[in-house]
Amino acid sequence: MSDTATRTGMTDRTVEAIRDVLAGRTRRFSPLLFAGPAVIASIAYMDPGNFATNIQAGAKYGYALLWVVLMANVIAMLFQALSAKLGIVTGRNLAEMCRVHFPQPVVYAMWIVSEVAAMATDLAEFLGGAIGLSLLLHIPLLTGMGVTALLTYGILMFEARGFRPIEIIIGALVAAIALCYVVEMFVAPVDWGAAALGSVVPRLPDAGALTIAVGIVGATIMPHAIFLHSGLTQNRAPARNDDERRQLLRFSNIEVLIALAVAGLVNMAMVVMAASAFHAGHSDVAEIETAYSTLTPLLGAAASGVFLTALLASGLSSSAVGTMAGQMIMQGFVGFRIPVIVRRLVTMIPAFIVVWLGVNSTSALVISQVVLSFALPAPVIALLMFTRRKDIMGAFANSRLTNIAAIVGTVVILALNVVLLLQTFGVDIPGLPSS
Repeated sequence: MSDTATRTGMTDRTVEAIRDVLAGRTRRFSPLLFAGPAVIASIAYMDPGNFATNIQAGAKYGYALLWVVLMANVIAMLFQALSAKLGIVTGRNLAEMCRVHFPQPVVYAMWIVSEVAAMATDLAEFLGGAIGLSLLLHIPLLTGMGVTALLTYGILMFEARGFRPIEIIIGALVAAIALCYVVEMFVAPVDWGAAALGSVVPRLPDAGALTIAVGIVGATIMPHAIFLHSGLTQNRAPARNDDERRQLLRFSNIEVLIALAVAGLVNMAMVVMAASAFHAGHSDVAEIETAYSTLTPLLGAAASGVFLTALLASGLSSSAVGTMAGQMIMQGFVGFRIPVIVRRLVTMIPAFIVVWLGVNSTSALVISQVVLSFALPAPVIALLMFTRRKDIMGAFANSRLTNIAAIVGTVVILALNVVLLLQTFGVDIPGLPSS
């Protein structure tokens, strides 16, 4: 195997095929050669934290918060595209760029925040998979956690064979989640007019809706996904000149658009399913376990089984991707790696503590997403700072329109966080409903 193939985790045949595409010698099926990074990153947008926040949003507020899901997904597309661009143009991931360009105290602070976010992420992903297994196989939650840990570790072992095998596994699990929700849409009695209205008319019925809205943002635009995407593209197909970089960016943007559009539609389907099944007579449904038990008499055993299958696929795939991201973040910020099994043990500890203490699992999932929303500004701001600088990006620095869009997205995230913080401390905010 050549040095390039070893470094990128691809076979020599794949490397040669990519070179042919970039050199203009062939274009047949060329996008498929570059597909993968956005698919892996997209699983962060369909993890069990999304299940928890979307169930609560749909059950309590019907279709009213669909606009939040749509807005968050559009912002996510922009930042994932910028992250991929950073890796393609510079050959470094976002954490490495922070280590090179920021003062050491800032780097260590960002690393600590990112590690906390990684633990919150793994809490949602690992716990969600365990809940799915527990309900599907009728086993204790702690046993489900143990099985989830083993299955996740098994998926991660494929990473040693290069990135394509694990991309195929994650892609298959993403397809399973999407297919499950296509099935759910045919089973649930959806009010499509109300769903369309809720997707485009922004409103927050009460203060509780704001908390869930921030949770949706935290579950949709995730810090580890922004860090990870740049790492997945940095050595994917090393470009030799700006023309090749432009081709890579075009393929990357197409993949981001498709992968995150699928993720966004799945998220909206989660809210729609919860709204159609629970809002009219079961608006108090706020837990994954309750949603499962309520779905069976309402829509039948098949609907609840499909729901659990999607949850299990989500938990396994997102937990594996979360571990990959954690390794990349640690290596980028502080320059060293730890064995995958050690990484898994460290990030699983909070989930085991939550179960051992008897904390409500779905509440823990929602809280973890709010924590992620507070951790999100650091990578978002750093990404914007780097991708707008011509001394770093050269001809690929953000355009004025891209900068404006990214700044608006960042302001939206910061504003939601500030409002939630004020609300948490009992400060009344003019124009917003009180609790």
